[in-house]
Amino acid sequence: MNTFINTAHKIAQHGLVLCGSGNLSCRKDEQQMLISASGSWLSDITEEQIAVCRINDGVCVNGKKPSVELGFHRYVLKQRRDVNTVLHFQSPYATALACSDDIESAKGLSCIPEVPYYIGPVATVPYLTPGSDDLAQAVTAALQKHDLVVLRNHGQVTVGKDYREVLQRALFFEFAAAIYFQTNRQPVSIDEQGINFLYQARRNGFVWQRESKPLR
Repeated sequence: MNTFINTAHKIAQHGLVLCGSGNLSCRKDEQQMLISASGSWLSDITEEQIAVCRINDGVCVNGKKPSVELGFHRYVLKQRRDVNTVLHFQSPYATALACSDDIESAKGLSCIPEVPYYIGPVATVPYLTPGSDDLAQAVTAALQKHDLVVLRNHGQVTVGKDYREVLQRALFFEFAAAIYFQTNRQPVSIDEQGINFLYQARRNGFVWQRESKPLR
């Protein structure tokens, strides 16, 4: 619980959520998950505002009311065994992109190496009613082969093996979205060869290094 609470506070401190926006979940064990409660603020969430739910059917076992977005949180945890943490965030620049007429640019936002390496290809989904099963199904489908999805007029969802990974992905995507707008929507992307190299490095699990020559 303490790690969940500390991470939620960090998410808010980094400006990834505002007031009651956004929600966080993690796998507790093979059958259960933790998720922020409905109406809770990640900035000051306490143990009393964390719901414990069964992953298989979503039933809450500790008497708390889970986030309205429980659907996609548990579907993702159920279908992706490599994922232990799910974060729905609404950071300023990334959400501005989600609300713009150029949302598809999110798919190619590779102006910094951290996006293709740490996040990989980005997915998008159309606007669907928050909390609906339609949204839950669409987000889950998008996250089958992606680790971050942009929700039209809504925000973003990212996943990872632990709290640190989801925080890192959310922060790097927000950074790239900020660059996108600060360059008047015309950032210079890494070339195709460079992006493919970073994708391969991501798949193989190694950190890229510049080729260096010995000093003379």
